[in-house]
Amino acid sequence: MVKSILNAPHFQNENAAFAYIEARLWHSGPSCPQCGNTDVTRIHKLAGKTTRLGLRKCYECGKHFTVRIGTIFESSHLPLHLWLQIIHLMCASKKGIATRQIQRMLSCSMKTAWFLSHRIREAMKSGDLALLGGPGQIVEIDETVIGKIDGSPKNVIGGRSSFRNVAFALVQRGGSVGTFHVGKRLTYQTICD
Repeated sequence: MVKSILNAPHFQNENAAFAYIEARLWHSGPSCPQCGNTDVTRIHKLAGKTTRLGLRKCYECGKHFTVRIGTIFESSHLPLHLWLQIIHLMCASKKGIATRQIQRMLSCSMKTAWFLSHRIREAMKSGDLALLGGPGQIVEIDETVIGKIDGSPKNVIGGRSSFRNVAFALVQRGGSVGTFHVGKRLTYQTICD
């Protein structure tokens, strides 16, 4: 029988979503983001009628926290199971998902959809430019100029010259790619320094 992955409990139920995230972030039990306490006897889950879902208290520092603190889910009122649905769809889609599509799927404001998609994309970023190459590896280097190159009329907008940005790329064959913006044109000597 064919079954959608989005029917999994952590995509449909808030309690299951919290349990799913806690299992992946806290492998050996909860950890206080304020003081770093991992002693399970000094961290208790609060369970009252008006207590927020997943709220815990650290008895080392006396602070309250949930699994959302220190993650992309922090400062968001959107339910965690909806976050997980959008993360899954963004990762499973070959070309990603537009913010307008997220807005239509969740029936939320454009601001919420934009916040959600940008937080997820920021978390998916690979980070700093890591060292490329190594013994036997080939790294290709190239640059391109976006905008005004010379004073020709095709590069002039409304009587004023347009912008000029230089993008620099490093590509390791069969490996990672690093791109960044540089302020001026590079020469071979600047690259080698």
